[in-house]
Amino acid sequence: MKFLSLDLQFFAGEKTEKATPKKRQDARKKGQVAKSQDINTAVVLLAVFLFFWFAGSYFLDITLYLVVHALEEYMLLEITESNIHVLLLDILQDLALFLGPIMLIAMIAGVAANYFQIGFLFSTEAIQFKLDKIDPIKGFKRIFALRAIVEMLKSILKIAFVGIVTFTVLWQRIDEILILSQKSVGAAMLTIAGLTLQMGLFASGALLFLAVLDYFYQKYDFEKNIRMSKQDIRDEHKNIEGDPLIKSKIKQRQREMAMRRMMQEVPKADVVITNPTHYAIALKYDEAKLDAPYVVAKGVDYVAQKIKFIAKENEVVTVENRPLARALYSQAEVGDVIPEEFFKAVAEILAFVYKTKNKM
Repeated sequence: MKFLSLDLQFFAGEKTEKATPKKRQDARKKGQVAKSQDINTAVVLLAVFLFFWFAGSYFLDITLYLVVHALEEYMLLEITESNIHVLLLDILQDLALFLGPIMLIAMIAGVAANYFQIGFLFSTEAIQFKLDKIDPIKGFKRIFALRAIVEMLKSILKIAFVGIVTFTVLWQRIDEILILSQKSVGAAMLTIAGLTLQMGLFASGALLFLAVLDYFYQKYDFEKNIRMSKQDIRDEHKNIEGDPLIKSKIKQRQREMAMRRMMQEVPKADVVITNPTHYAIALKYDEAKLDAPYVVAKGVDYVAQKIKFIAKENEVVTVENRPLARALYSQAEVGDVIPEEFFKAVAEILAFVYKTKNKM
C-alpha cells in the first residue's frame, strides 16, 4: 500500500495536462510566450529588400546625389573649428535621407512581425536583474543543456540553407559575374546591385521558411514547458476558489454576525410564538413599514431557547402554538412577511398580546 501511494503521488506530479487559462495568463505576464525571433529577423530582411526592389530608383538617385555632394562640398572645404558643427549637421542630414526610410521600414516590419506572433505585450519580468543569471554553474549547465544544443543545430541549419540558396543564385548568374571586368563602372555597379538584391530576397525567403518551422517548434516547446500536473491544477482551483478551511471559517463568521443581528431584533418584536421547546418565531407588526406582520428572528433548539430568553429579559410576550410555530418556521424567512394563510391566526395572537399589554 505504501508503494502504491508513492506511485500515485509520482503520477499525480507528472506534467501531462494542458495549461489552464490562468497558467497561460500568468506566463504571459512574465513574458513567457511562444515566439520565434527568426520570424522577426526574416520579415525585417524581406521588407527591407522588397523596399530596395520597389524604391531602387530613389536609392540610385540619392546615392549619386550624396557622392556628388560629398565631392563638391566636403572634399574642397577647409575644415575649421567654426564650420565643423555645420558640416556635421549637413552629413547627418544626408545620412538621414539615405538611412531614414530603411530604418522606418525595418521598424514597422519588426513591430508587425512581433504583433502577429504574440499581440501587444509589455512585461518587465524578462529584463529584471536576477542573481542566477550570473551564476557560472547554472550558466555552464545552460550552455550544455538540450535546448542549447537544439539552438546550435538550428543555427547550423540556417547558415547551411541560406548559404545554399545564395550560392545557387550566384551560380545561375556566374556568366554575368565573370564578365564584370569587361563592363563599365556604372553597368558593373548595376549588375552587382541587382545580384545583391536577388540574393537578399531569396535568402530572406529561405530564412522566413525556416522561421515558420521554428515558430511551430517554439510553440510546441512552450506548450510542453507550461504543462501542469493534476496536482498543479487542483492547487490552482484551490487558490482560485479559496482554501475550504478558510471558506468554512468565513461562512461561520458570517453566520455568527447574522445571528447577532437577528438577536438584536428580538427585543423589538411584538410576540414570540413557540413550540414550546424546539421552535421559536419572533414577529413584529409595523404598519408604517409593512402591511402585514413579518419575521424578525427564528430558530430551533439552542437558538430557540436563546430567542425566548432574550424575549423574557425584554418583556416580549411569548405565546405557545405548536402547529403555527412549525408552519411559520418552515415557510417564512427572517425579514419576510408571514404567508397570507396565517394572517387570521397571527392577528388573533397579536390582538391578545395588545390586549394584555393594555391591561398591564
